[in-house]
Amino acid sequence: MVIVDSTVWVDYFHGLHNPETEWLEVQLDQQRLGLTTIILCEVLQGVRDERKALAVETDLMKLEVFEMPSVVLAVQAAKNYRSLRRRGRTVRKTIDVLIATFCIEERHALLHRDRDFDPFEELLGLSVVHP
Repeated sequence: MVIVDSTVWVDYFHGLHNPETEWLEVQLDQQRLGLTTIILCEVLQGVRDERKALAVETDLMKLEVFEMPSVVLAVQAAKNYRSLRRRGRTVRKTIDVLIATFCIEERHALLHRDRDFDPFEELLGLSVVHP
């Protein structure tokens, strides 16, 4: 399973072309793709028009959507944050800590365009799709 982060979905729905959106376009019907409820919220928050928001929601709901965080995930995410901070890598956004930890714990790969995920890949074993 590949979890697609909001950074990629936003570019994709805006019609932007970059390696991640091009990979997504090709793989939409080829790969098992998913997202989390937090990613769903982030993407939908950015859509200004209600009609467009409904269309985006309809498209995203065709994928597997994982409800998170659980208590167990929240505790592990905090541990991961502290581990990275001890190593001199402070992640700016709690949401990214939760998403990365979810992917690590559930053994899902992550497709993203956000440097906050880099220390999770480099130091904690996050599997990342590099198109």
